[in-house]
Amino acid sequence: MANLFSIPQYIFSGENALQMSGQHIKSYGKKALIVTDDMMVKLGNVQKLTDTLDEIGVSYVIYSGINSEPTHSMIDEGVDIYKKEKCEFLIGIGGGSPMDSMKAIGAVVTNGGSITEYMGKVIEHSLPPTIAIPTTAGTGSEATKVSIITNTNTNVKMLLNDPKLMANIAIVDPVFTVTAPPAVTAATGVDALTHAIEAYTSLKAFSMSDIYAVSAIKRIFDNIYEVYSNGSNLQARREMAIASLEAGIAFSNASVTIVHGMSRPIGAMFHVPHGLSNAMLLKVCLPYIKPGATARLNHLAKEIGVYRQGMTADEGADAFVVATIALLRTLNIQTPAEFGISRDEFFQAIPKMSSDALASGSPGNTRRVPNQEEIEELYRKLWY
Repeated sequence: MANLFSIPQYIFSGENALQMSGQHIKSYGKKALIVTDDMMVKLGNVQKLTDTLDEIGVSYVIYSGINSEPTHSMIDEGVDIYKKEKCEFLIGIGGGSPMDSMKAIGAVVTNGGSITEYMGKVIEHSLPPTIAIPTTAGTGSEATKVSIITNTNTNVKMLLNDPKLMANIAIVDPVFTVTAPPAVTAATGVDALTHAIEAYTSLKAFSMSDIYAVSAIKRIFDNIYEVYSNGSNLQARREMAIASLEAGIAFSNASVTIVHGMSRPIGAMFHVPHGLSNAMLLKVCLPYIKPGATARLNHLAKEIGVYRQGMTADEGADAFVVATIALLRTLNIQTPAEFGISRDEFFQAIPKMSSDALASGSPGNTRRVPNQEEIEELYRKLWY
């Protein structure tokens, strides 16, 4: 069976990656739309970018109206600014939300219409040049052909998936991730872990995606607790930034499975950041998928060092599941109740969330394909 493997045209990684990319950025035009959020402005990350743009003689407009759950109206506003200011290319800087929003804005700029019409559609025309700069080690959006935008008219998180959404340049500089606080570091790190595990256990996995998925999982197990407890450790930050990139490449090519299918409705209905909702779900979904992915989870147990000689494949898979759940516990991942979600409201939403999860298509990539009743039960388990 043939497979298409895609990555950004250029990847600049390591300290000073932004400065190294300057001449490539300059080649894309004279004026950029910077898509970001207010926190990136306050933390000084946007200024690091604009200082570089000033040095290379590129003008810019800053659109900082993106929040943790970007909506279609935010995309509409970004498109209007891009056109009004006569921008020539886009730079997304921040977590997954600004980078996903940048891609969505670019798609509408060259293809027209409203982003609400893009779910499940082929994007016909190439985007303007796009540059993605992650400030968290988590979403991997800098290396994916995916964008997730909430349609507030329908309360559905739209999954846009098209090779044209792949950024031209990914700039992965660990210096940008140092500003992430412990809770964000943990949730986004588990988001990357979820990407890698789902890519490796997806029915669409293949040899090239496996290489990146396994490498990401090993790096995350080796470094996530260190960056959570000691955020100034730049070496560990570097490893997590690369792991997030690898996980993004893996799932962009092999797709995601049940966790992401169930995660998007939680975000759409209760405004939980995407990385956190993934982290919440991993502990209930990983045991569920085990019967269909025993051999692969057993291999991961060997890779992270929890497999013991003489274990059966089933015991090895269990060891990986146990190690992952233990890791989640040490990272103090919030539960839905701790996030502030009403139990009654959550349970009332379960039928719609389950239907939306299945409609997204992601659960169908799972090696143990769930039905609606099973997804509903997994949602309920979040409260047990």
